[in-house]
Amino acid sequence: MDMQQFQYDNKIVKNFLYATMLWGVVGMLVGLLLAFMFLFPNLTDGVSWLSFGRLRPLHTNAVIFAFVGNAIFAGVYYSTQRLLKARMFNDTLSKINFWGWQLIIVGAAITLPLGYTTSKEYAELEWPFDIAIAVIWVVFGWNLIGTILKRRQRHLYVAIWFYIATFVTVAVLHIFNSLELPVSALKSYSVYAGVQDALVQWWYGHNAVAFFLTTPFLGLMYYFVPKAANRPVYSYRLSIVHFWSLIFIYIWAGPHHLLYTALPEWAQNLGVAFSVMLLMPSWGGMINGLLTLRGAWDKVRTDPVLKFMVVAITGYGMATFEGPTLSLKNVNAIAHYTDWIIAHVHVGALAWNGFLTFGMIYFLVPRLFKTKLYSLGLANLHFWIGTLGIIIYALPMYVAGFTQASMWKQFNPDGTLTYGNFLETVTEIIPMYWMRAIGGTLFIIGMLIMVYNIIVTIKQGSKVEDELAEAVALERVTKKRTSSEGWHTWLERRPIQLTIGATIAILIGGIVQIIPTIMVKSNVPTIASVKPYTPLELEGRDIYIREGCVGCHSQMIRPFRSEVERYGEYSKAGEYVYDHPFLWGSKRTGPDLHRLGNKYSDNWHFNHMYDPQSTSSGSIMPRYPWLINNELDKSQIEAKMKAMVTLGVPYTDDDILNAQESMLIQGTKIEENLYTDPDFVKAYEADKKYTTENGETFVEMRNREIVAIIAYLQRLGTDIKVETATNNP
Repeated sequence: MDMQQFQYDNKIVKNFLYATMLWGVVGMLVGLLLAFMFLFPNLTDGVSWLSFGRLRPLHTNAVIFAFVGNAIFAGVYYSTQRLLKARMFNDTLSKINFWGWQLIIVGAAITLPLGYTTSKEYAELEWPFDIAIAVIWVVFGWNLIGTILKRRQRHLYVAIWFYIATFVTVAVLHIFNSLELPVSALKSYSVYAGVQDALVQWWYGHNAVAFFLTTPFLGLMYYFVPKAANRPVYSYRLSIVHFWSLIFIYIWAGPHHLLYTALPEWAQNLGVAFSVMLLMPSWGGMINGLLTLRGAWDKVRTDPVLKFMVVAITGYGMATFEGPTLSLKNVNAIAHYTDWIIAHVHVGALAWNGFLTFGMIYFLVPRLFKTKLYSLGLANLHFWIGTLGIIIYALPMYVAGFTQASMWKQFNPDGTLTYGNFLETVTEIIPMYWMRAIGGTLFIIGMLIMVYNIIVTIKQGSKVEDELAEAVALERVTKKRTSSEGWHTWLERRPIQLTIGATIAILIGGIVQIIPTIMVKSNVPTIASVKPYTPLELEGRDIYIREGCVGCHSQMIRPFRSEVERYGEYSKAGEYVYDHPFLWGSKRTGPDLHRLGNKYSDNWHFNHMYDPQSTSSGSIMPRYPWLINNELDKSQIEAKMKAMVTLGVPYTDDDILNAQESMLIQGTKIEENLYTDPDFVKAYEADKKYTTENGETFVEMRNREIVAIIAYLQRLGTDIKVETATNNP
């Protein structure tokens, strides 16, 4: 036999592990800050780049793509080399993957707090970063596939199947969801509008959870759990069923995020059906992982690595049972827009992704640095503090979710809402927000203990060097399937065919759901009275997006008695045809805004943005004083309108030519409304002032950002004639 010597590239694994721990601490600290903002709304008072709406996407991106993303790369680079008996295809590609990914993260950390965002969940980064992500992801895939092709192990182990599916699907999801038309260096509009944009976004959003937070971690589970337990995988056949059924079914489930919305009924029902089916492959994977530990439970009691992995797999099982349950329409009607969803998401993120990552780190670092873990006691302390943190975080959020849903839907005997004021439901759950903050604090303390433990372990270990290995060279064999060879055994030695099969499996669901919604016009009935936004309203909408208002407010009234009574007529698909991007939201920390237009005076909106507690006692919305102080930038309005025309919005040449004048006229009208209101506070300093005919001097508001956002808010829901709700939201 021709034995070949080679070296595993451990340095790239080390770099990704360092990045995992660094960004994990950063992302979770931002999350903890956000948790305390629910208790102290003005904690970062007056600092625009530290406001809740701007930091929320930074938290989600840092945890998902920086913490979890780097953990994926660390685990994939380590396990792939050993499973394939080969060094990674190209060291330069590995380095580009690492440094390119870190630069994207740094770019996100700078631009998101500055308000450069698309507002699309888990895809908030603007178009230059979308291109960079695609390039770096292709580099990663190139390196992975190149390694597979030069492998010394004939059959591809199950972990590699999941890595291949991850690469292919994330590329497809990211590219199609990120199709946007640039307006400037850091501003773009989604090519999809309204209902279509919502479907594409949640096709991406749900499957970002599926193929970024789940399938690569299942691959890591299939590698690290058997290694840590020193046991073979429980069932090879179950792993085959798990893989193919999971990647085929998962891609269909996105519409369950949009139940009872303006999305066509057939698409909603399709999402529900496949979401329920998703339980079976998900639990098949959980069972395969847990039963791999059969005969190793004594080791689980003493080994912190296995403790973390057992809780991770259990958390995966809980989250994947809850997901299909939440997709049932009667359950979704209760849970959607509430903190129940926050609990659900964090059980998956903290237990499944967080704990599996921690277990992997505790497994890898001693091996990479050729030493023992500094302290098993500290690792066990981390485990128990982290587990307690998850429990204290999640359980109160479930209680908060049930409380919100029941209070929102409660009616008096006379048919009026029992809690007509939305803020009554907010005040009721403040104690649960305190518990969440405490649980989050415990989880981060546990992670800091791990970081200390790992740093000391590294210091007492040896310098990371490339690891010498040897394996038999792979001999060429017939491409045809032999009589004694099972079809999947044959497929496992044919990586190209395996990749093609996985690609077909994930494309079917997307094609069936998305193409009819985009191509069949009857899926989005038009409403003649719905008109494009005026230039000032368009600018106001962009400010609304910049400030992350969609993170706390929905713009989608579902056809429920309680919602129609509270907010007004339920939302219609045709009302959103000019919305690039859609802003339906996924959480109601504050009330729905779709029928907000003309419900309050311009002055009320002004004061509400300047000091929400002055108009809404008990509000946990932060202040936005910079909207009043900032001059409105009108320089890009013509370019924005031209981009909208390209996307199908019917602005005329005259509309674009007269955009500046239109903004001035509408802004002046709002300014007049402010100054004719006897409650308007005139004590706002400004650089520019103007004098009226009678000689009075006023602060000029017409060219301030606050006027643009007032124009947008007053437009919401006014295109169709409906009866407004009598209850105060």
